[in-house]
Amino acid sequence: MISQNNSIRVGEPAPDFTATAVYDQEFTTIQLSDYLGKYVILLFYPLDFTFVCPTEITAFSDAYDKLKTLNTEILGISVDSEYSHLAWLQTERDAGGLGDLQYPLVSDLTKDISRSYNVLTEKGIASRGLFLIDKEGCIQYFLVNNLDFGRSVDETLRTLQAIQYVQSHPDEVCPANWQPGHATMAPDPVRSKEYFSSI
Repeated sequence: MISQNNSIRVGEPAPDFTATAVYDQEFTTIQLSDYLGKYVILLFYPLDFTFVCPTEITAFSDAYDKLKTLNTEILGISVDSEYSHLAWLQTERDAGGLGDLQYPLVSDLTKDISRSYNVLTEKGIASRGLFLIDKEGCIQYFLVNNLDFGRSVDETLRTLQAIQYVQSHPDEVCPANWQPGHATMAPDPVRSKEYFSSI
């Protein structure tokens, strides 16, 4: 069970944080507000050296080049220490490790970040929270999975593309299952009928 916190709202600023992370086998300091001007995927996960987690973390890393073309960065976050992150990164994928990642893993040992994003469970670990933050630093989307099943990179990518599309086309909205190149609609009771009549 996740403790209740009413501070997270779509369309409002993402809680800023500064923390130690591991990137390219080195310790570094990450501050979320340094990413203003880019889209950010915050990828909370329960613990290092577990089972579903490496499948998600490596899948997002494998998609990094495509996300980078969309002006998007990824930050993985768990309540483990930076030393645990480093050891996991130094473990090969075929042994349940991560190998080299294209993005940083942030240490939330104090659990303050997980708490501020309302993903901290009563057991003291993070649920599978995913947050899409726009280039202005505002949360545009989030979901929280239970611990036993992973998230979809493809759906994250699709949602990110929809966010970017409507932000650059303020007179249009994206219907269900929208994909880049598909029809959008006007948020207007009359003009929207053009879309509905076409499906």
